[in-house]
Amino acid sequence: MTRPIQPDDLLNLHFLTGAALSPDASKVLYTVNKIDSDKNKEYSTLFLLDCATGETRQMTGGRAVDAGARWSPDGKSIAFISNRDGKPQLYLLPADGGEARQLTRFKRGAGGGLAWSPDGGKIAFCAKPDAEAADLSREPYRVDRTVYRFDGVGYLDDAVNDIYVLELASGNLTRLTADRSHNSNPRWSPDGRSLLYDANMRPDAARAMTPDLKLVNLSGKQSTVLADWANVASASFTPDGKRIVFVGRPIDGKPIGAKSDLYLLDLASGDIECRTSTLEVGVGGYISLDMPVAALSQQNVMLSDDGESAYVTVQSGGANHVYRVALSGAEAFESVTSGECVDYPQDLLGDQLLYARTTLNAPPDLHLLDLGNGASKQLTQLNAGFLAALALPKTTRLTWPSVDGVDVEGWYMKPPAGEAPYPTILYIHGGPHAAYGYGFHFDFQMLAGAGYGVLFLNHRASTGYGDSFSTAIKGDWGNLDYQDLMSGVDHAIALGLADADRLGVCGLSGGGNLTCWIIGQTTRFKAATPQNPVTNWRSFYGTSDIGIYFGVEQMGGHPHEIPEVYEKCSPITYAHRCTTPTLMVQSELDWRCPAEQSEQFYTVLKANGCIVEMLRQPGGSHVASISGAVKLRRAHNEAMLDWFDRYVLES
Repeated sequence: MTRPIQPDDLLNLHFLTGAALSPDASKVLYTVNKIDSDKNKEYSTLFLLDCATGETRQMTGGRAVDAGARWSPDGKSIAFISNRDGKPQLYLLPADGGEARQLTRFKRGAGGGLAWSPDGGKIAFCAKPDAEAADLSREPYRVDRTVYRFDGVGYLDDAVNDIYVLELASGNLTRLTADRSHNSNPRWSPDGRSLLYDANMRPDAARAMTPDLKLVNLSGKQSTVLADWANVASASFTPDGKRIVFVGRPIDGKPIGAKSDLYLLDLASGDIECRTSTLEVGVGGYISLDMPVAALSQQNVMLSDDGESAYVTVQSGGANHVYRVALSGAEAFESVTSGECVDYPQDLLGDQLLYARTTLNAPPDLHLLDLGNGASKQLTQLNAGFLAALALPKTTRLTWPSVDGVDVEGWYMKPPAGEAPYPTILYIHGGPHAAYGYGFHFDFQMLAGAGYGVLFLNHRASTGYGDSFSTAIKGDWGNLDYQDLMSGVDHAIALGLADADRLGVCGLSGGGNLTCWIIGQTTRFKAATPQNPVTNWRSFYGTSDIGIYFGVEQMGGHPHEIPEVYEKCSPITYAHRCTTPTLMVQSELDWRCPAEQSEQFYTVLKANGCIVEMLRQPGGSHVASISGAVKLRRAHNEAMLDWFDRYVLES
């Protein structure tokens, strides 16, 4: 006897968060997150899987956060980060089992980004320096940074990392950087003489999320190899050490939302070559998932042994697939995975490509693809037993022309019980330059299990449909994106799926912005739950960790230059018209869409007699409902269901 999914089933799910092949490709080391319902905490555990037999062995105890695991070059040791003794520190574990040995004792903990030197004698990583240890949240202090606090990180002078190298034989620890930047993700050159790393959050940088690429040798001498690019990710050396391959987007001439490409940078000449200029959609997947699996979805670039090919994620519509991209000769690329799924490459050794796959009804599992013969096999079934006991919903793909004739793609998830037309929740993705697709969403499943149909779609500004689609709302938020959403609701009603008299709307971040916009424009929705929204672009410009550049790019100028655009595009301008019962959900330590955004909207609704409440999430950052403390995620889920049950079902 099966049953629908319920809010507390969040406690039953296992989430894959990382994986790596052993040096001989015979085994896979992977990390799984699981919530301990008794302690109301989330832990991560390392497992070792034999690719031939499928035999799996638990490598760590499951009562700590053990993550970021990396094999030694000889396959005999595993380095990882663990908080088992309080602060996260670097540990070393024998690959054949045994006790882990603690290697570092940083006062504020090690930050991850582990990288073994080619000879296996050293480990590079990042950490917060002991010398600068302070708690800026408790003492008066002065700031001079352009962006001085960052979501999920805090006040930057209290949080930035530096690059360290630990020599295993001697225990000597060398700090290679000390420049107030957030230095992370070290990668060794093939000769082991230098490290490539990301230098982010410079004191003078308005674009705190835009890293420079730098080189540092083992004496600490630094040089910048790439600056003033956007979306730079997954940079690494080619096998000959002469070039760097990376994913990114030039800032000049390519606005936020435009596609990223795969590039080669020649270290001798400084020349940069794009290898995917003729690919219509971007390199890197921006499919939104409401699971704590951010590390899986990083824009990983895997290089073949001969350096002739790169394997990357490419998003097309609602799917992510792994593509092979040629690194020499004429541009050439092809998909090596397919299907209604979201795939993320994790590792590549020889012909063995390890990747994670999630579908609408299953969280991520590991798969192994033999690039030589095309054979693929699933290695893990982390939630198979649990999912087998559930009545899972069926989802229908929809397409329709929007008001200007442009085709829009979306999906309708039907509840496993009940008859159409269903009470329906329009769930709007954030970004806004992201997308929904064929990945698992707990919120969707939970709402469907409670009897709701869930409509989720990719409105204008979404990625995966070309640059003209993803950049269509610049200076015009609330127009084409709003029309796409409303035409999607109309389409679901016309198909007999959605009940026009029982509609709710919600969304996080950019989805929260559109939720607030919608309820200031129409009364068709019976309830709304905007989560960490942007409601006032003018104040967002000055309070958000990305406001000073994101607001300018999205609106088309600074507030003093185009005040009418900031006012036109801000939901707060129309909030006084709202009559929809509204539950604001706000994380109190959200520096992306700060609490003042929800507070302004809440106050206007209260002043004008609209039913409104606010769920405050203490200690929560911008994505607290996805990867925050367990109690915050549960509170979000329970409050959202309660609000919709009260005002949508009872309507």
